[in-house]
Amino acid sequence: MRLRLPEERPTEPPTGYKIAHPVLSHDGTRAGFTGVSLGGALPYGVLADASCVYGLRHQAPHRRCDCGFHCVHERSTAEALLCTAEHRAAVLLEVSVLGRYLRFELGFRYARQRIRVATVGPCACGTVASALADAGWGRPGWRALAPSCAGCLRGRTSVSLASFARLAGESLRVVAAGGVTGSGVAVAELGADGLGVPELAAEAALLQARLDWFQSQLARLGEGGSGRGTQG
Repeated sequence: MRLRLPEERPTEPPTGYKIAHPVLSHDGTRAGFTGVSLGGALPYGVLADASCVYGLRHQAPHRRCDCGFHCVHERSTAEALLCTAEHRAAVLLEVSVLGRYLRFELGFRYARQRIRVATVGPCACGTVASALADAGWGRPGWRALAPSCAGCLRGRTSVSLASFARLAGESLRVVAAGGVTGSGVAVAELGADGLGVPELAAEAALLQARLDWFQSQLARLGEGGSGRGTQG
């Protein structure tokens, strides 16, 4: 006898939470995310459909496979995953569960998702992040990004949080949280629609950090050049 699972017909898409690494295309024109487990090799956009990571032709999610997007019910459960060393640079995603899904005790496995909010943690130095910078690894065609403050960019490829939201599209909201400024904990929300004061301040801080870095490099080159000219 075939087991039939109970069917749900929600009036609104369920909400779930997950973690992922933000990524930027090699030409800097697109932004997305890549998972931290089975689907980590396949970057996805803000609105995306799941496929079987094993290359099988069935629709995801399949009851006899572990394919499909995964998320948990509780935000705190997803936040706890960020404590592990390999996930410290990941971001927290709030998603709408779309299409077919299978409900489990802790979360969903599902066919389609829309990422509504991406929460970016602090820079490795503890300061509130104003950008996402090259993390030093990636996937073919995609650079993985990690939270960074303006002072820690040091010439790395980077995008401000507002720019990442615009490149990702689909009205994604990007929230910077968990960092510390001179006045305490800072929380800022950046969207893809227009530039407000927080966004302009973040962009200005990034430009200033890049300018400071280039000036320091020029100063080092100047000192090296003058030193070589006095030898004889």
